[in-house]
Amino acid sequence: MCLAVPMQLTEVRDDGAAGVAEVEGARYDVNLSLIDDPRVGDYVIIHAGFAIERLDVNEANERLELFAAWAAAERESS
Repeated sequence: MCLAVPMQLTEVRDDGAAGVAEVEGARYDVNLSLIDDPRVGDYVIIHAGFAIERLDVNEANERLELFAAWAAAERESS
């Protein structure tokens, strides 16, 4: 199963088509070519290394909370 994960952009490279995104302290190189005018601080959905959607802060936080609840439920059931 593949998941699209909300992450915050911490770096946008000079060409604007690549950058670094972070979630829970983990940093990943990402392709930004599918997002118009990416900026440091933006929240984006990352799927297979590509930023595919920009999110506002509230939506990003809601989705991250869902991921955290899901992970906690998985830990409890095992």
